[in-house]
Amino acid sequence: MDMSDVTLERMRSFVRVAERGSLSAVARELGVGQSTITRHLRELEDAVGVPLLSRTTRRVALTDEGGRYYADSIQILRLVDQAGEEARGARGAPAGTIRISCTAAFGVLHVGRLIFAFQDRYPDISVDLSLTDERVDLVREGVDIALRLGPLNDSAMKLKVLGRSRRRLVAAPDYLAAHGRPATPQDLAGHEAIRMSNIAGSETLVLQGPDDKRHAVPFGGRLRVDHGLAAREAFAAGRGIGAAHLWLVEDLLAAGRLEVVLPDYSPPSVPLNMLIVPERAGIARVRLLVDFLAGRIGRLPGFEKTLPVR
Repeated sequence: MDMSDVTLERMRSFVRVAERGSLSAVARELGVGQSTITRHLRELEDAVGVPLLSRTTRRVALTDEGGRYYADSIQILRLVDQAGEEARGARGAPAGTIRISCTAAFGVLHVGRLIFAFQDRYPDISVDLSLTDERVDLVREGVDIALRLGPLNDSAMKLKVLGRSRRRLVAAPDYLAAHGRPATPQDLAGHEAIRMSNIAGSETLVLQGPDDKRHAVPFGGRLRVDHGLAAREAFAAGRGIGAAHLWLVEDLLAAGRLEVVLPDYSPPSVPLNMLIVPERAGIARVRLLVDFLAGRIGRLPGFEKTLPVR
């Protein structure tokens, strides 16, 4: 095995074919002939000594060895890109690209504006903002920073605790006028609930009472959604009662379009954390965005500061 034949060009071609699943698509993307991509893959496989891709007339797929090599290649290419960006950035103002993943509704309503302000301060920094409620593999997807609500299991990532997001039960005044206002948690059983379909156990609502006692009540209804903005619209349209993050509905509450239901009871708050890929944490522009977001997010409506857990 001659490792001098493992070039960055061949590795990049392999990574793109693994991601696109098509040699012809990658050839068009890179502006070269398909024979060039085929040659890159053959030479790379000859150099490492194992087949990395299995090819049929209809598709290209990673072999087991190819899957491991792909994961390593992603990190190698990112380190190469990082070294170049850091060298260029050392000559002047921070520059380069930061990739951030964020819960969709939170990103639309709040994080987008924070990114605008950050770029106004650092005009040479580009930001790729990906909005999704799915838990993505940060390394595989090339993400530098992720903002996530809820418990985490990404033990390999650096963790920055941003606080806890408070929630309240809300409903539109028209809904309450038509269906009555619950006086106790048990009264919720007869109401239409707006629930999140992507949250396990949403058929039971847990509330913390004024005596710190926890109340678990059945919570059913005809509407389930998998996006926070859809829940926001459903609340405002008078479709039922539901638990909402204050950052999601604070403006609707202030305008009187929603009201707090059972104000002496509230659903448990939810942790908000920032995950940072360890290999990217030391890059100047990533550090700048981490500090900027950490300083601003805690000021948003409905957040309370907490001590770091680790």
